[in-house]
Amino acid sequence: MLLTCSAILFDLDGVLVNSIASVERQWRKFAIRHQLDPDYVLHTAHGHRTVETIRILVPNADVAAEAAVIERNEIEDVDGLRATDGAAELLASLPLERWAVVTSGTRALATRRLDVAGLPQPRRMVAADEVTRGKPDPEPYLKGARALGVDPLTCLVFEDAPSGIRAAKAASMHVIGVPGTYVASELNQADGLVRSLLDVRAHVNDEHRLAVELIQLEMSAAR
Repeated sequence: MLLTCSAILFDLDGVLVNSIASVERQWRKFAIRHQLDPDYVLHTAHGHRTVETIRILVPNADVAAEAAVIERNEIEDVDGLRATDGAAELLASLPLERWAVVTSGTRALATRRLDVAGLPQPRRMVAADEVTRGKPDPEPYLKGARALGVDPLTCLVFEDAPSGIRAAKAASMHVIGVPGTYVASELNQADGLVRSLLDVRAHVNDEHRLAVELIQLEMSAAR
């Protein structure tokens, strides 16, 4: 499958950085503190901003205090953190002005994880502490397109969570799902799926657009 776009917007955790072990360790601690089912907490947390996850799970909690604890612990917990397969190669093939990170983590956490994973810092990033409404609202992806100075309709998004896919679709963007955090069948709102970023190639074509080649999973098989 060959697509063209003006720019690529990447979710961070589960797309560029494999941080699932750290994420799960910290949210399991949260679940234990609040006597909640850890599996339910994890399913709720993936793809949402920390503050919104806390509001959903513990409506009467001191959201700011709880979020500060989780963020501090996640920043310190880098055991097992690494770049996802193909992430470094794909980013190296892209001009810096043609891609951005749009993440449900804070800027401090995202910067830390990119550094530990050995990935470049983007020129443009939209983080959880820089938006009013997080995914699945389209605000983060629309802000990412504005930061790059491109039309949202011409953006391609890579996402690993249903909430992020809904956010990208609500922003009228083409979105490719990356299974891992969620199984392929849970990402069926995406326009297509790839097994990992190893299945993605990109270059600037003669029309100064990004030509993106995808070795795509069949959506019917994913379901």
